[in-house]
Amino acid sequence: MLIPIPSNRKRFTLAVTIKVKKAMHVGFKVYDPTVPNTHYFRRKAFLTKGQKRCIKIPLPVTPEELELEVYDKNTGDDLGIKIVDFKVVMMGDPQFWATPEQQRFMDFAIQFAQKAGHVPSGFYDSPNNEFLFQYLPAITNEFGKELITPARIHRKMPRVQISQRLFKTYTIPVRVAILSHEGCHWFLNTRSETTADLCGIRHYLDFGFPKIEAVYAATKIFSQYPELVGEIQVKRTKEIVEFIDGYVLTQ
Repeated sequence: MLIPIPSNRKRFTLAVTIKVKKAMHVGFKVYDPTVPNTHYFRRKAFLTKGQKRCIKIPLPVTPEELELEVYDKNTGDDLGIKIVDFKVVMMGDPQFWATPEQQRFMDFAIQFAQKAGHVPSGFYDSPNNEFLFQYLPAITNEFGKELITPARIHRKMPRVQISQRLFKTYTIPVRVAILSHEGCHWFLNTRSETTADLCGIRHYLDFGFPKIEAVYAATKIFSQYPELVGEIQVKRTKEIVEFIDGYVLTQ
């Protein structure tokens, strides 16, 4: 089923309560229907026969209009799914604790994440030419072989290279989490992935983005290339999950 939402660029959380007639995996998608590859939320949830469950969908950034799609993941239809309650809870302004420069980077990252699914490759400057995103068809090494990293930042200047092929497949929150991570490498002048992880996720969560998408961002590449997963990656992911679990949004 499709539910149109006049979002009007507002910040809010959807609280959608569904009930199913049979056991199934239920899919949820929230996207901009006017342009491709702009999912603001993607999730699936398993419900047993007759179960009722409330799914909360944080949307700290939105376009003019959205559509919510609820469906059976196996069949693609909505037979046996009933929406029993639907609420819109408005969000307050984000409590974003960072320097003005970091705030400007985050604003730029969010704006780019919202359009990355449908704009061409090329160079994208922030409004005051403070930051530069180089949107590449793919990120390659000096021999032209594609790298699996979705983004990387220059060590000496705030220029981020971004893989268009990978970014087009991600949700907007995952894109923001990745860019926030890269920004923290620059602002903290660190090569430590863990330090950049925790800094980036803090900025991401401060803005109100969903916790579950931060976990997806941290594990996306490793799930696509399991042969690369080792002790370091497992430890890094555990630290991210522990940080997210312990996070309390400052009001």
